[in-house]
Amino acid sequence: MPLSRIFSSIVAIALALGMIILGGWYFTIGIGILMVLAQLEYFRLVRAKGIEPAGKTTLIVSLLLLLSASIAPNVTDAMFCLGGTVICFYLLFQPKMATIADISSSILGLFYTGYLPTFWVRLRVNLPHTNNYSNLPLNGYWPDSWLNPNQFPTALTLTFLVMACIWAADIGAYTMGKSFGRTRLSNISPKKTVEGAIFGVVGSLIVAELGAWYFDFPAWRISGVMLGTLVGVTSLLGDLTESMMKRDAGVKDSGQLIPGHGGILDRTDSYVFTAPLVYYFFTLLLPLLTAW
Repeated sequence: MPLSRIFSSIVAIALALGMIILGGWYFTIGIGILMVLAQLEYFRLVRAKGIEPAGKTTLIVSLLLLLSASIAPNVTDAMFCLGGTVICFYLLFQPKMATIADISSSILGLFYTGYLPTFWVRLRVNLPHTNNYSNLPLNGYWPDSWLNPNQFPTALTLTFLVMACIWAADIGAYTMGKSFGRTRLSNISPKKTVEGAIFGVVGSLIVAELGAWYFDFPAWRISGVMLGTLVGVTSLLGDLTESMMKRDAGVKDSGQLIPGHGGILDRTDSYVFTAPLVYYFFTLLLPLLTAW
């Protein structure tokens, strides 16, 4: 593996861990920066196809969604619908008549790089019915002791567990795919193999099962398998979705911001669709297993 890729990975993991642990506005601002950079890359891909989306308007609406997820998460879903309406109305009054592609790419940009990332904020900052306390300014948190993770805020524990599942899936798919991959998974991404995908899901499953056991999830054997499978499969499909967009735009990477890795979208594609699914897994499905 190139040294630039290793160094970039270490820096990215350190920043991600800092954001997750601190939580509060530190986490929200971090997600906001990633969201803005990812949206700019997305619209570059769109414009490479000759499409003219409502880039600035979509970015403003996305930032408002992020603020809503931090301050009033109950209205974020409604704001997404209103934001989409605003974008459509904005395109109505452009000097050049907007096309279906302009409208649809704008709404997809709002959904993909604006609305879906808000679920990470909801998970870490505003998870319902949890002890998400703070001991730093800006609603931040830093552990008094690292020896007992069970004393960490529940939102921190769950967010870290999900991130660890994604990292395990990425590492398993990359390393084992390189070593044992023989069968191409999809024409969308020729380097991905069936063997790598299987090992990626297995890696996520192992981490989720260990986490479910350690943190005493209800019906931990079942809930661990469900969480691991959910994260492993969704992170893979998120990766393929971004690869499909790049392939259609005729580019190898979404950007060149991260040495050895490409752009922000190239490194966060596994996280985008995972966020809402794990949020509803913890808020809707896990309580049902508790009752059962």
